[in-house]
Amino acid sequence: MKVISLIGLLLCVQPLIYAQKPRARDIGIPFDGTTGTFNAITDVKGVQVGYSTIISGQGKNVLGKGPVRTGVTAILPRGKTNNPVFANWYSLNGNGEMTGTTWITESGFLETPIMITNTNSVGVVRDAVLKWFVEKHWYKENFWYTYPVVAETYDGFLNDIYGFHVKESNAYEALNSATTGLLKEGNVGGGTGMMCLGFKGGTGTSSRVIKIKDSTFTVGVLVQSNFGAKRNLTIAGVPVGKELKDTLNSVLNAPPVHYRQEGDGSIIVVVATDAPLLPHQLKRIAARVPIGVGKVGGRGENGSGDIFIAFSTANSSAFQREKFTKVDELPNDLINPLFEATVQAVEEAIINAMVAAETTEGINGNKAYALPHKLVIDLLRKYNRIK
Repeated sequence: MKVISLIGLLLCVQPLIYAQKPRARDIGIPFDGTTGTFNAITDVKGVQVGYSTIISGQGKNVLGKGPVRTGVTAILPRGKTNNPVFANWYSLNGNGEMTGTTWITESGFLETPIMITNTNSVGVVRDAVLKWFVEKHWYKENFWYTYPVVAETYDGFLNDIYGFHVKESNAYEALNSATTGLLKEGNVGGGTGMMCLGFKGGTGTSSRVIKIKDSTFTVGVLVQSNFGAKRNLTIAGVPVGKELKDTLNSVLNAPPVHYRQEGDGSIIVVVATDAPLLPHQLKRIAARVPIGVGKVGGRGENGSGDIFIAFSTANSSAFQREKFTKVDELPNDLINPLFEATVQAVEEAIINAMVAAETTEGINGNKAYALPHKLVIDLLRKYNRIK
């Protein structure tokens, strides 16, 4: 009887294993640091992530009809519970948008989920979050105000972005489907139509577990990766972009009428941690994200919106309207391991997005090619990064 139960368990688990796309470590790419159980932002206890992915049509772009390659991503810091977290944000290059950040700077708290979509859908997603709050009775007070956090990157190379295909229902789907555990990567959610460093990009995630004195903390990262020039792509210290400069070059082979310039795009990075950090310290965490972006080839180009937000799930009773409260704070002199964990997780999350992403043809035959796994591993061997 015990044998039958074990076999049944394995049969249930096996489809989940095969459903998970290969990740950077799975194909042999080396990274520094120790990951959490899922190597995802959801390794930070309480954090949930949900997606709505919209894919339809092919061929010539017909405004309002497609092809459509877009979506919405939702990150809920404490799941579907309204309990604000300490937070702060940082912009490497501001050619982009993340709503609600002025109040985060002023108050020190993130009071809403973080939503990520395409550039032209920020408004509809923001409005949908407000309606979702009303329907879910997110706020218990009779009178409340809030500023939803919605960020974007531009998917107009592959997606009928001026067709406005993201609807209120897509934001609801991302919010309502949010869960913990393993996350899909690549062509999912807001990352569906994104490109990165000359190849197909999208959604990626990673985590690091660190020890500071007698305490263990987790740093988790989720990226919507849509930035960078191919010539700068670097993986594990290897100049992969230069080596593959003539391989599957989606931009150079694009229809000549397209206005996309090499390096255009954006990256949104969300950093979560359970370490007890206050808003000024979370600003410091967010300001370390560009180091991880730079390690893979980001340069903060003029046409790129590189905007990052960090929050802490510690201090669960910190947000009060009328009562005094006490909070824990990690000393600044002990914060360096969190800086390093952030850099490591950002680097890996970006590469995870590229490894999981699949070749995608969008409007007018525009095509973004998947990162060629075998060629990358061959290059890492050539440069003695792996055996």
